[in-house]
Amino acid sequence: MPTSRRQLLKGSAAAAAALSLDWTRAQAQAESLRIGLIYDLTGPFAAGGSVASSVGAQIAIDLVNEKGGIGGKTKIVPVAADSQSKADVAINEAERLINQEKIDIINGVYSSAHAVPMAAKVEQQKKILWITTAVSTAVFKDKNLQYVFRAQIHSDQYGQAFAGFLAEHAKAKLGMEPKEVKVALIHEDGPYGVGVAAADEAYAKEAGIQVVMREGYSASAPDLSVLVTKLKRAKVDVISHAGYNPDITLFLRQARESGLRFKMLFGAGAGYSQLDKLRATFGADIDNFCNIDPVPAQLLDPAKLAPGIGDLTKAMVTRYKAATGATEVPPHCSMGFNQTWLLLNNVLPVAKEKYGSFEPEAVRKAALDVDIPAGGTVQGYGVKFFPPGTPMSGQNERSTPVVMQNAGERISVVWPTNIRTQDPVFPLPKGSTYGA
Repeated sequence: MPTSRRQLLKGSAAAAAALSLDWTRAQAQAESLRIGLIYDLTGPFAAGGSVASSVGAQIAIDLVNEKGGIGGKTKIVPVAADSQSKADVAINEAERLINQEKIDIINGVYSSAHAVPMAAKVEQQKKILWITTAVSTAVFKDKNLQYVFRAQIHSDQYGQAFAGFLAEHAKAKLGMEPKEVKVALIHEDGPYGVGVAAADEAYAKEAGIQVVMREGYSASAPDLSVLVTKLKRAKVDVISHAGYNPDITLFLRQARESGLRFKMLFGAGAGYSQLDKLRATFGADIDNFCNIDPVPAQLLDPAKLAPGIGDLTKAMVTRYKAATGATEVPPHCSMGFNQTWLLLNNVLPVAKEKYGSFEPEAVRKAALDVDIPAGGTVQGYGVKFFPPGTPMSGQNERSTPVVMQNAGERISVVWPTNIRTQDPVFPLPKGSTYGA
């Protein structure tokens, strides 16, 4: 039966519509970029800072998308994955994002125990892993990573800050020479805790400070009373503690019950940066404890930062409080926000404009081009990544932590001295629950 003119027109219209639909779909795909977000949304790490980091990352994405996307042209489509506070789940989720979702760029990772194996896996597949939060130096040290980047500080820097603070203040504040200060290093036994303790020990010894005890434990340990007893016997002046929220809570509760006393306790981020949770449990007992971590952006003086950074910090703080109902904005929010903002504003536009695409090789080259001086990010530090062939290839060489001190609802920067917002209270005041 011959085809009528009407049928030909209908067929042509249908074909044209199909082609138009395909073109529209292709345009939509071309104008968006899917990025994987891996955080612990459930399990113990969720409340320990991982969810706060994920919220910070999403705020950065929202702000960029509201201005048209990357370079004002390409919207970001986040594909979220929950690593459930389990290393094996984290690895499986990374592989799913790469192999099933066909994603080339993964952002996130809270736990160093997840970051170490994940970095190796993603590097092997030549995809981009952009670490926002995990700090272990072991992620990068002597690995010569090409596709894994971290603007965040690394665990060796916790040791530098810890020893630097003690060396500077021991004589004036404690009336003791640094060599007379007895230090105990306690830590969860994963890459994060081990890395922090190793750095604390190395830099303390370099400064002539005595390390009289170093002991690790499982973050899931049901009882830390033996550790508390050892600390009492050692009669330590200062404790450095690298742990997560559940084990910190257990340690402080058992220390209080047994009457452990010391002149100061230094946390190393993670659970000690979840100050609202610790305060809900311990109240004023933890006043004046110190914590070493990247600074929460809102504690910095905007006048000392690059133009526009103060306004960006305000936007982050406002949106975090609106999204979570929280009254305080923890450092982990700044970590998730800062590193994601850097990726979306300083790396991906260059990858597209200078190197022609958002493919891993272009992103890798663009990351190595980043050159931000101190004061150029919401957390105050600059960004320049160590290049391939160096011992810390992929790590930011300009990252810096601070020593913070809390008193009630107020958190202050007390070290480095040149940017501190108050003189440190050291030792713990008389009448403090844990004060010696």
